[in-house]
Amino acid sequence: MLKKMSLKDIIENYPETKIIFENIGIKNLDKKEVLEVLGKIDLESAMKAKGINLESIEKRLSDIIEVKKEMKGDEIKILGLLPCPVRTPLLSAFERFLKENDEVNVEYELKAASAGLSWIKEHVVEDGKIEDLADIFISAGFDFFFEKNMMGKFKEQGVFKDLTEIERYNEEFKNLKDPNGDYSILGVVPAIFLVNTELLGEREMPKSWGDILKDDFKNSISLPVADFDLFNAILVNIHKKYGEKGIEKLGENFMESMHPAQMLTSKGPVITIMPYFFSKMIKEKDPMVAIWPEDGAIISPIFMLTKKDKKEKIEKIAKYFSGKEVGEILSHQGLFPSVNPEVKNFDSEKPMMWIGWDYIQNNNIAEIIRKCEDIFEKKVMKK
Repeated sequence: MLKKMSLKDIIENYPETKIIFENIGIKNLDKKEVLEVLGKIDLESAMKAKGINLESIEKRLSDIIEVKKEMKGDEIKILGLLPCPVRTPLLSAFERFLKENDEVNVEYELKAASAGLSWIKEHVVEDGKIEDLADIFISAGFDFFFEKNMMGKFKEQGVFKDLTEIERYNEEFKNLKDPNGDYSILGVVPAIFLVNTELLGEREMPKSWGDILKDDFKNSISLPVADFDLFNAILVNIHKKYGEKGIEKLGENFMESMHPAQMLTSKGPVITIMPYFFSKMIKEKDPMVAIWPEDGAIISPIFMLTKKDKKEKIEKIAKYFSGKEVGEILSHQGLFPSVNPEVKNFDSEKPMMWIGWDYIQNNNIAEIIRKCEDIFEKKVMKK
């Protein structure tokens, strides 16, 4: 049990855990005198003294240790997050693929999106070594994939290459294909409005992103703040279209954050912004009405990064994840439209709002996200 081990023993036996301790304020772990002091303190006592939940930190440590163990050897290594509604069918399909292709030796850790990316950031990215990177990453997340201290630095070194060999994405997503050929996209998570007509009153039904920024909806909107990928996509798109004033209005109109399943039963927010998938849970004669924004559902792309120097080993897997079977699971079971041209998406004529590669390449996306979060939080805290 980690909780009874001294911090020194944990760090010396599992050096990959250093980043976690540093992130919670335990610094200078390379100094002998610091380690000597930490040899007298067990994990349980240290976390109690710092007021940090022991179970939570122990799980983070166990996760990073387990991932490190799994990533030893010559296997193809895959890390990432899968959208919660389709994780189970995607994993089942992938396991069938591996059984049918037993010559492919794979170690993978594909968690539910709700787990967040911190375990990947702590273990792989912040370490800064190309050789420690997994061969394939799958996840949504603007900040993770474009942050210059995260995946961005590896991208600049030419580590990644799109190995899917899809020459042209689905017609509605033709502008999503990376012109530089570094990133692959598997599908998208669209965000739409859910409006409680009983609480709307005499206010006009919101039809666009500009509408939800109006004074009419002050303290009336629920946002998926805990869903970092989608929330960041919303922030970046609002900032691009409406500037800092738009983020301020979003903060002023924000009421609360909920999981999409909670939003469907809430009597509080007039407008709930949520992934399109959850709108299908609305029952007949429900006062909740799903609205697809006229200027487009803001999308959070599901990215895949593949290492260029491992092409021969991982190309078959990259093509599988970008192929028709996975695309149909994303689109038909999760309502996450696929970019694969062989997949017929639902409501493919409906508009999508995509930030655009030009904007990504000409701006520091991670910096914009941090600035937007700061503006948003200040407005929320003032209320």
